Amino acid sequence: MYGVKSPLPDADRKVVGEALQGALVDLIDLSLVAKQLHWNVVGPRFRSVHLQLDEVVALARLHADTVAERAAAIGVSPDGRAGTVSRSSGIATAPEGAVTDSATVGALVAALGAVIVRMRERIAATGDPDPVSQDILIGLTADLEKYSWMAQAENTA
Repeated sequence: MYGVKSPLPDADRKVVGEALQGALVDLIDLSLVAKQLHWNVVGPRFRSVHLQLDEVVALARLHADTVAERAAAIGVSPDGRAGTVSRSSGIATAPEGAVTDSATVGALVAALGAVIVRMRERIAATGDPDPVSQDILIGLTADLEKYSWMAQAENTA
């Protein structure tokens, strides 16, 4: 049992805890995928894509910390261990080796899209049991959608 008493009823805490845990895993994996792409991007747009990926990494890490701390605040132990992330993430594995700038942006768009779909499901699930957690998920989803829009615009002919 986690040592913090939750202000939420047990059933609500379970629903919200699962949503926050899922969000945490996806955000951690998004930061790892974006960093892998960052290290391996090549091509004429290398610098701009390289820098954009670091912004996504920073954003994912910031939101992961907020989500984990919210889970702890409602009495749910956050689990960001590598094995948990590997088993639970909804993001495809990043390509191996050097990746062209266009393919990198495509992989980033796919990763962001996978996370956004799952975040929107979590937003719906947390509305009634915990509007505070829902608000956190809404804010981070808005940020992810902004980066998805920017990445998609970068690969438009």
